[in-house]
Amino acid sequence: MIERLTNAEKIRDAERRIGELIEKHAEWFFSSGSGGAHISLRKSDFDFSVVHNRLIFSCWTERGAQVWRIVGWESFGGKLLLEAARRTGAERAKLELIPRAKVSSGIEVLGESRRERCERLARLACELAYGARIERVGLSAGSRPGQPGRYARIILRLRSERIAVAGTVAESDAYNIDALLSSTLIWFARLSERMRPPFIKRLWLIVSENCAEAVARRVALLRNELRRAISIYEIDGGWQKLTHVRALEPGELWSSEPEKFRKPPRASLSELARKIVALAPEAIDVVRARHGETLRYNGLAFARVRRVMNRDRVWFGVEGSRRRVLDDESFADWNKLLDELKRHRRAEAEDHRHMLYRLAPEAWLESILRRDITRLDPGLIIAPLYAQFRTSRATGAAPRPIDLLALRREGRLVVIELKVKEDREHVFQGVDYWQRIEAHRRSGEIARARLFGVTRIADEPPIVYLVAPVLRFHRAFQTLARCINPEIEIYRFDINEDWRDGVHVVRRARAN
Repeated sequence: MIERLTNAEKIRDAERRIGELIEKHAEWFFSSGSGGAHISLRKSDFDFSVVHNRLIFSCWTERGAQVWRIVGWESFGGKLLLEAARRTGAERAKLELIPRAKVSSGIEVLGESRRERCERLARLACELAYGARIERVGLSAGSRPGQPGRYARIILRLRSERIAVAGTVAESDAYNIDALLSSTLIWFARLSERMRPPFIKRLWLIVSENCAEAVARRVALLRNELRRAISIYEIDGGWQKLTHVRALEPGELWSSEPEKFRKPPRASLSELARKIVALAPEAIDVVRARHGETLRYNGLAFARVRRVMNRDRVWFGVEGSRRRVLDDESFADWNKLLDELKRHRRAEAEDHRHMLYRLAPEAWLESILRRDITRLDPGLIIAPLYAQFRTSRATGAAPRPIDLLALRREGRLVVIELKVKEDREHVFQGVDYWQRIEAHRRSGEIARARLFGVTRIADEPPIVYLVAPVLRFHRAFQTLARCINPEIEIYRFDINEDWRDGVHVVRRARAN
């Protein structure tokens, strides 16, 4: 039964008891969601500590740092189940820590469940094609050896052709459209190279309820020959029936009005925000929104200014820690946070494993380029920094802003998507952003908002810049980029690995 951490005594007791459990095993598997991939951790890779009467869980992995506030916990069979929250409670999750010695049985159960769903998809798909038989059915490769994959990999055999069928079988991943498309198109490309006659001529995508339209909009952006080879089917909630989804032509993407575009908030900063920026103007910037100002130290949000009862107030604290109001009582903690940011949130920091150094690396890169976008491409004009273009909630991902929106000398818009780690979804995230910016450009909303002052915006589609350190592009990046319609101009920018010391473009090339 979950034990709620409702007072200081329970928090201290939980820290002690969890610590005793952790000490019993040198290696653990960590998962941040039901059905999610398990990440292998050593005891030294994670930590439980009490900060401001909050139990904080921190872990450091190859994918970056995670910090959560633990609000409840239980232990059974040596496993730890943690109820966690961050972003002031806006994001909640159930975390699992499982001793490596005990994880094999759990993975077997998960694998059996996914294989059963995969076989059900195969039977339903086979019923759609007269004379078809199931030639192959299985799961995609797991994130680690021995772990079950998240996607069905099915091949149907007909007399004169084969059909590839793919769909999500991980319940927690049902709406991750970019991941599904990226994984499936890589698989489809490999099949096309390896299969003997009869060749695979078609690809069927089986998607969950309520996300078929979003998938259809993504598919409409693919190369014509690939787009015409793909059919989309929606599976009902009971996994009993497949329904064909009408394909979209590229021109249909602009037939509906885009979401309302809000004009940027006031350009002037509040007096409080201006004073905070003055403490470290070379590192602190401000994200403006309708309901306040978020201050970031080299991209890491650490304070927020909001107007309450006709008075500006400051809340401070980084991700995973308790947000506190800045007043006389908390002033010492405010100064301590600033000192720690100055020490650890800089390129010259000695401890590269420190939480403040590892958190929000892409936001750090974005803040560097925002200060001087000409490091990436001379002549670019950057749009104001504020919370505006956000991902569609239909994708199932947490909403997040586009990294950078800029304007070239000739007036063409540029959508810039940044990564600092290998990310298979890099291409499709950039293309999704392109689609939404193009919709706003066609509607005239961007021109009316005067994001770039009086500079004229050309009557041409935006360009996409996909940026990452030279060794951090996913190995299938080029395969996926070539899947995109060449009318969408995508450029790959390789930057230096030590970008925190300053960004330099190593290579620039057209990707599709």
